[in-house]
Amino acid sequence: MGGLFGIVSQADCVTDLFYGTDYHSHLGTKRGGMAVRNDLGFHRAIHNIENSYFRTKFESELVRFHGRQGVGVISDTDPQPLIIDSHLGTFGIVTVGRINNMDDLVGKAFARKSYFSGTTDGITSPTEVVAMLICQEDSYEDGIRYAQDTILGSCSLLLLTEKGIYAARDRLGRTPLVVGRREGATAVSSETCAFPNLGFETAYFPGPGEVLFLTADGWEQRLPPGSRMQVCSFLWVYYGYPASEFEGVNVEYVRYNCGAALARHDDVQVDLVAGIPDSGIGHALGYANERKLPYSRPFVKYTPTWPRSFMPQNQAMRDLVAKMKLIPVRRLIAGQRLMLCDDSIVRGTQLKENVQILFDCSACEVHMRIACPTLIYPCDFLNFSTSRSTLDLAGRKIIQALEGVEDKDLHLYAQAGSAKNLAMVDGIRSQLHLTSLRYQCLEDLVAAIGLPKERLCTHCWDGSSYF
Repeated sequence: MGGLFGIVSQADCVTDLFYGTDYHSHLGTKRGGMAVRNDLGFHRAIHNIENSYFRTKFESELVRFHGRQGVGVISDTDPQPLIIDSHLGTFGIVTVGRINNMDDLVGKAFARKSYFSGTTDGITSPTEVVAMLICQEDSYEDGIRYAQDTILGSCSLLLLTEKGIYAARDRLGRTPLVVGRREGATAVSSETCAFPNLGFETAYFPGPGEVLFLTADGWEQRLPPGSRMQVCSFLWVYYGYPASEFEGVNVEYVRYNCGAALARHDDVQVDLVAGIPDSGIGHALGYANERKLPYSRPFVKYTPTWPRSFMPQNQAMRDLVAKMKLIPVRRLIAGQRLMLCDDSIVRGTQLKENVQILFDCSACEVHMRIACPTLIYPCDFLNFSTSRSTLDLAGRKIIQALEGVEDKDLHLYAQAGSAKNLAMVDGIRSQLHLTSLRYQCLEDLVAAIGLPKERLCTHCWDGSSYF
């Protein structure tokens, strides 16, 4: 996915920019970058963070950075920030999202005899394509509007200019931004968790397609929000940090509500409840408290080195991460009927390994409750599934096994409680060797978030979306 952070301050902002960007490290493991502007111009640095954390890569460089405004990014796509010289002026740009019509946009640019320099492995930089679209117009505002209208998918962005920072949320609000304020400084962030320890108060959530201009004294609206929003529901289920809020709704609060909803529909007899670390913990606490069952930790996560298992770019490394990052506590497992809660099942790679470990440690039963519906449709908007085909999804594997093709009657498989849905869930249960498996129904997930369904993107579960 990725995350953005920007700040404009009356004093030097580099330390705040460094820590504000670092607070988005849970959103990506590929590249990190920062850019600042001062009286001497722009200065930037980009590092690969696949084998080391953002903080360790940039700490030694902080002495070379000086400025009162800057932008940072954690990116799982192209190297960022880019510094662009144009008729609009010189600006830095960082982006988060996914451009589904990249080939068309690049082809049209080539037809105009344009070229792109920011390539990685021969692939055109999506961020440079966004910059190219912005530079087609006569002002930053018109350029951002043109880019958002032209891009199919999603793109939230920050522009670092001579006078301040433009912050633009993607057209349908799938990738959020939030503004924070403290005396003498204004910040913009993908997640509110970046604010408290830097002294910022959450001040404003931009709407879908809204464009703001930030200075040290505050912000002003340059383009109003659109009327339609489809913010990604998975932000609350999995991506978001527990301390963060999106649209004013806290992540941990939603996860607790999801777990409680699962518990209200359940009567299976178990001895203890546990969450798969880390994002399953909030769901499990909600489940355990609702059913008044003991919460325990039969798995502990080895946090110093192992990232989220979906992020590594090859399957062999994903399998290794899934196996190595969780350590069982045999004393809490042997002879127990266990209820595990987790945010989702994507491939099932990690969960299958975990379940086998629990039985190897003499668990009597292993039940599983998932806080969202079965993932059936690949994400078209947040780069959540760029490194895997549709058939990598656990649900689609079972659909193909049942139907002979992987895309038949998807709407019926997505319908909670239907015969096909129950057959799919049981197929996943069998493959993972679980005693029982149940998923959250979409209605309960929407209720847990507390926003109207029409303002949420639920595409990966039911295939519905605006483009």
